[in-house]
Amino acid sequence: MAKKGTIEIDQQICKGCELCVVACPFDLIEMAKAVNSKGYHFAVLAKDGCTACMNCGVVCPDSVITVYSLKEA
Repeated sequence: MAKKGTIEIDQQICKGCELCVVACPFDLIEMAKAVNSKGYHFAVLAKDGCTACMNCGVVCPDSVITVYSLKEA
């Protein structure tokens, strides 16, 4: 079975560099149409299917992405 995970993005600190979008091997991260309080479009987890590979968290220059590996029930 494939590993399951999810990510949490601090939308107020994200500067919209899009490195996480490129790093996600499953194309699950997109940029929001909305902007944060600093005027940046922020990253969002747009689809299910995260495997907690940590690519997005590693490439984020501001460390705004927390990756969680989920236990299966």
